[in-house]
Amino acid sequence: MYWNKSCETMPRERLKEVQLERLQVMVNRIYHEVPFYRDRFQEMGILPTDIKSLEDLQKLPFTTKVDLRDNYPYGLFAAPLEKIVRIHASSGTTGKPTVVGYTRKDIANWADMMARCLVATGGNEHSVIQNAYGYGLFTGGLGVHYGAECLGASIIPISGGNTQKQMMLMKDFGSTILTCTPSYAIYLAESLKENGIDPESLNLQAGIFGAEPWSENIRKEIEKKLKIKAYDIYGLSEIMGPGVAIECEAQSGLHVWEDHFIPEIIDPNTLEVLPYGEQGELVITTITKEGIPILRYRTRDITKIIAEPCECGRTHLRISRLQGRTDDMLIIRGVNVFPTQIESVLLEIGEVEPHYQLVVRRDGSLDTLEIKVELSEELFSDRISGLEELERRIRDRIGSIIGISSKITLVEPKTLPRSEGKSQRVVDLRNI
Repeated sequence: MYWNKSCETMPRERLKEVQLERLQVMVNRIYHEVPFYRDRFQEMGILPTDIKSLEDLQKLPFTTKVDLRDNYPYGLFAAPLEKIVRIHASSGTTGKPTVVGYTRKDIANWADMMARCLVATGGNEHSVIQNAYGYGLFTGGLGVHYGAECLGASIIPISGGNTQKQMMLMKDFGSTILTCTPSYAIYLAESLKENGIDPESLNLQAGIFGAEPWSENIRKEIEKKLKIKAYDIYGLSEIMGPGVAIECEAQSGLHVWEDHFIPEIIDPNTLEVLPYGEQGELVITTITKEGIPILRYRTRDITKIIAEPCECGRTHLRISRLQGRTDDMLIIRGVNVFPTQIESVLLEIGEVEPHYQLVVRRDGSLDTLEIKVELSEELFSDRISGLEELERRIRDRIGSIIGISSKITLVEPKTLPRSEGKSQRVVDLRNI
């Protein structure tokens, strides 16, 4: 099923023509309306008329989160404030928040893309969508909300947290689609079990999970515990919010809506553009946004582009499941380590819960990695020798994957912090 079949199955050559037309308009607009970009272009000796092909995009400068913060609050807006009908912002926990503005057309486009996403995962006008993403300055809640209304589905705007009420409404309202972070989905599944609610007694059919990296094994865990099909969604407020890309029912990569965005993969060190299929940092250019068009935004997310045709019939390029972020990546004794690598190993082993914490310390000049892992209820009372053997297997398997040794600490069930939003997997105690 498609929401907009002509757009979603557009022939590749026509899609590239649309992208170039929209890119040229966008570049001309930011050159004349946004002093920040005009200054960058002039420093590089570039004019909008130099963009004659999609390959010419590589001539243009990157945009980073620092650029958005340096131009706080409205310095990158390309539309006057009287045309801006919505303002969102990041939490600003590491400095000034990044601020994004939407015109009426931006909101309509966003809702349309989210409707595409919902349909791609089996949603329709009969769906009852329980939206447990946060509402407010965070884009997650309202992005899903407007998409559901555009589709004609019933939306339950419960927002994040309040787990007891989440379970009550899920049961009483007959929710068919759950939207939240994957870590909260796991938490909800545990809460349902503790409250004696069998997921098979609910109407849930699918879940749309994002806002944090998660592994294929976490997907399997969610699908097993909630008895649903779990889909990965991608978005970020600087680009639009949720709905930039979504898995279809094939679950073999996330379709990027290329009539609105141009994705690239770069080497984060050399900034060289990499060919399709090679892993690197995702860079996105918006080509239809009016409020705050963004040129070659460095997302810091690690993925690759999948160019092979998808069995669903959609022609838009896909990105693979995120491997982590360049700024979440730990460098331990010269080795790059992503939390999702650890997560995947723990879930493959299976005898522990999908709750873990990486603690990094510096002992003299040497970095050490401790991995705290929750035992399952069944294993908690197991004999000491059995737990020691489990520790050894986890340590050996993780060592073979990441290439460094670590200390494995098995902890009691339900002792590691839980989150109703994004999970905090890493505690870095080094002063670096």
